[in-house]
Amino acid sequence: MSDPTLPLRISFRLHPQQRALLILNVLGGAAVLGSYYFGLAGHPGAGDALWGGVPEALKPFYTVSMLTAAAGYFPFTYLFVFRIDPDRVRIAGSPGLGWVLLFYALVLVPSAMWLPLTLQLASAWSEGLWTAIRLVLALVGLGSLGILFSIIRLAPVPSRALHIAAIVGAIAFCVQTALLDATVWPAFYPIPTSALGEP
Repeated sequence: MSDPTLPLRISFRLHPQQRALLILNVLGGAAVLGSYYFGLAGHPGAGDALWGGVPEALKPFYTVSMLTAAAGYFPFTYLFVFRIDPDRVRIAGSPGLGWVLLFYALVLVPSAMWLPLTLQLASAWSEGLWTAIRLVLALVGLGSLGILFSIIRLAPVPSRALHIAAIVGAIAFCVQTALLDATVWPAFYPIPTSALGEP
């Protein structure tokens, strides 16, 4: 249920938990974008390797999903950082944004590790690297699902429209991270036959 007493405008006098979430997004986002910039700049033509073995037929769907996931990130982050009062909200009965901070960290920190690890794996297969990549993708997916759960169980909410927009955005984000990245991409990755124990 929405609470009409919650602020309708952006407040720049942030609660310490919201300030921490904003800093985490700024630093974590910079780390993710930096990993892509420096990784691709240092490995020209590595774009195909990052697709793994994803079939051509699925790539357009992946591209659309990446764009909707990126767009969906903004409404739910806006909700948490600017539109709620951490001293009053409850998420599944738990006060404040402690769990939300953890879920965002699970998304951002491993996300900054994926591309460097994948570029290393593309140059030389390693079972340890493959395990690390699978773990990184699983953690991102887990964090994304945690964010979606937090939005759904958030009470009170500042407005029904923003709450719905945040839920839709989080679902789009989960489709990309928890389904496509953590499940589909590894399923198609070309594992060397020697690593599978085949002759």
